[in-house]
Amino acid sequence: MLTSLESMIEWIIGLTIVGVLVLVGIAIYYWNSIVILGNRISNSWSQIDVQLKRRTDLVPNLIETVKGYMKHEKNAIKMVTQSRERMMKAGNIGAKVKAGNELTSALKTIFAIAENYPNLKANENFKALQDELAAIENKIAYARQFYNDSVLRYNNMITTIPGKFFAGGRKTKIYLEIEAAERAVPKVRFPEA
Repeated sequence: MLTSLESMIEWIIGLTIVGVLVLVGIAIYYWNSIVILGNRISNSWSQIDVQLKRRTDLVPNLIETVKGYMKHEKNAIKMVTQSRERMMKAGNIGAKVKAGNELTSALKTIFAIAENYPNLKANENFKALQDELAAIENKIAYARQFYNDSVLRYNNMITTIPGKFFAGGRKTKIYLEIEAAERAVPKVRFPEA
């Protein structure tokens, strides 16, 4: 009878050790996954920030190219210049996203107005800048999508069970969203001749 009791105790101890090891493995997996997703979100924001900076750096060249042709479009040029300044001064993610959206809208206005200036549209510098800005906008859109996908995975990980138990009090991250004004089609008015 003693060997049967000893055998049962050994079995319970072995099962307990295996159970603890499984729980430790699960905890390590979830903890590391949460940390990795948090790092991925930081990295994807950095990628967006790099593209926003590249776009901001191109704006002065665009303005100089456009100025000679669009003498009557001072408001549009001023809007782009002010949006660029706000972008340069933005300190946090929210401010950068807002300023970036304003700059995108201002650039769309410039490109829409450019349609009325055939010499400007034919200018090689303008075309090159327009193409480069379009490529940057595509990269920004992709980076935003990657950022939001990473935020979704992270938020799911820390708010669902069992990840919630291993989140260590981490808060959910905020998605990058397009403002309502950005969804609207820009209205362009040309001066009456």
